[in-house]
Amino acid sequence: MGNILVTGGAGYIGSHIVEQLLVMKKKVIVVDNLSTGYRKLLHKKAKFFLCDIKNLKKLNKIFIKNKISSVIHLAACLSVGESQKKPKKYYLNNVLGTKNIVQCCKKNKVKNLIFSSTCAVYKDKLKLVNENSKVQPKSIYGKTKFSGEKLIQTTFKNKINYAILRYFNVAGASKSKKIGQISRGDQLFKNLSIASLKKNPKINIYGNDYRTKDKTCIRDYIHVSDIAKIHILVLNKINKDKKSITLNCGYGRGISVLEAIKEFQKQSKKRFNIYIKKKRKGDMEQIVANISKIKKFINWKPKKNSLNLIVKSCINWERKLNYTK
Repeated sequence: MGNILVTGGAGYIGSHIVEQLLVMKKKVIVVDNLSTGYRKLLHKKAKFFLCDIKNLKKLNKIFIKNKISSVIHLAACLSVGESQKKPKKYYLNNVLGTKNIVQCCKKNKVKNLIFSSTCAVYKDKLKLVNENSKVQPKSIYGKTKFSGEKLIQTTFKNKINYAILRYFNVAGASKSKKIGQISRGDQLFKNLSIASLKKNPKINIYGNDYRTKDKTCIRDYIHVSDIAKIHILVLNKINKDKKSITLNCGYGRGISVLEAIKEFQKQSKKRFNIYIKKKRKGDMEQIVANISKIKKFINWKPKKNSLNLIVKSCINWERKLNYTK
């Protein structure tokens, strides 16, 4: 696969992927503007460039100088809530930034590209979705990611091997406790992890009148170590078979907001004060992945498919992060 560029490689998911690639003795180049990435998550053996993907000129020089052969493109703005308030920011980063990556790949004859997309591209209220389910993004974030997908598909058709990975909700931290989520946003598990360390934990629930089993949103959560491994297995596969594909990345199991809160309460042995807030614009009611396609494509079996394990790793990481601040 040659030299591998990971955009957003100092971020939560990117740093896990970089770590796994380096264990495999791959040559890894990281591009990150550190807006949501962190130097402390950067692997010392990775070659790092402080660069924004919106800077086409600098980006292209990195491609040329490092003879990039494969790209794992994760750099993006990620918050559904923020995207509704700052649409221009999301368009510039997620659409124009991806366009720059695509141009550099094309110009420098890159062989393979992995693109991190999202389940937010799907139509709301479908419940269980496969890769052919109706695409109708509800949020600005979902719309910008779908624009990135279309850009890749139209530009690279029969020219560059690509895989579009539609992430469901990523959570957890590495077993080594060296890598986890630092940035705060509207991620439920991060907010619950922070709350679990407090004497009187508080958590907000956005909407409690959804048409679900307990009237709160339902999501499919996947451990970050599993999703990192997926990138590497898929990259190997498209490189070997010269194929392009779109894949759902989840566990095929729905967990409600209340179920997640109960597990955090159980493991922290604390009772959370729950506050009901208005629904957030852009939030989906319920979405779970049909993962039969990815299982078949890379013969994949999840290794961290346990809510208990995910929550435990989140709390352990937050304790360490809190201790080292």
